[in-house]
Amino acid sequence: MHAHPHDGSGSPHRPHAHSHGGVTSPSDRATRRALMLALLLTAGFGVVEAVGGWIAGSLALISDAGHMFTDAAALGLALFAHWIARRPPSHRASYGYARAEVLAAFVNALALMGLVVFIVIEAARRLVAPQPVAGGTVVVIGIAGLVVNLVSAWVLSRAHGSFNVRGALLHVLSDLLGSVAAVVAGAVIVTTGWTPIDPILSLAVAVLIVRSTWRLLAESTGVLMEGVPAHLDYEEIGQALTRVEGIAAVHDLHVWHMSSERAALSAHVLVREPAKWPQTLASAQRVLAERFRIDHVTLQPSWHQAPPGKRVIAVTPVAPGEQTHLH
Repeated sequence: MHAHPHDGSGSPHRPHAHSHGGVTSPSDRATRRALMLALLLTAGFGVVEAVGGWIAGSLALISDAGHMFTDAAALGLALFAHWIARRPPSHRASYGYARAEVLAAFVNALALMGLVVFIVIEAARRLVAPQPVAGGTVVVIGIAGLVVNLVSAWVLSRAHGSFNVRGALLHVLSDLLGSVAAVVAGAVIVTTGWTPIDPILSLAVAVLIVRSTWRLLAESTGVLMEGVPAHLDYEEIGQALTRVEGIAAVHDLHVWHMSSERAALSAHVLVREPAKWPQTLASAQRVLAERFRIDHVTLQPSWHQAPPGKRVIAVTPVAPGEQTHLH
């Protein structure tokens, strides 16, 4: 039999796990303001850099503008996630709408990979046939970009307690390197007239974009494929469940992302004493919440051994420093 939220035997949802609607806390408002301000600064100056790079003939500025758009997309996704997480589940979306941010991140990552291809092709073309670059303009815009990034980083650093904000802050800090590259390229051109430095440094910025974009692509793909979250160990979770008093074995264990920040778990558990299932369930929930921060749990109790072929984590005596094995 499957356990249902209302019967106390499997998957109760804790009040704090689902805060949809209701009063917006001061920290929520501060987070939203920080994300919005950083988004406006980053996206707005990205446009300035793109236009300035086109006028100055600087691929370094254009590629750094692309990097800033990467950051703006990350900020936009963080802001979107902050808003969408407050929407309640519906009859058509029983888990809610948190995965919309993951789908957007996946599409965004594919588009950014296309931008990298453009930068690499254009850089190769300019290395073969160098073009004039207005170095002074590049330096001025690059320095302005540094200031914008520093302001955005300061704004985000003041919004505490948000996983999305911390991730967005890392994006903004990495973009500082892109602005530095643009300033260096402009300074070299002004002092030496050596224009190949511009496409060379634009390639360095492209590498930064690939690094952050590839991580975004891998993480969003993992969530969409319902893979085990990277920060969790499948076998360790199973072994922890088997150590709960009253549980003899675990099979059909599944762990997956509900959103980029929340994990869910379902499993069949062989219980030793059916009459004590409520206490066993409470203990298992406590272990999963406190040790692994998994708060969306569905456990189906059974009183018989798992059918042959199932992935079973059997209970065995565990000596200090030893582990149970997955059979």
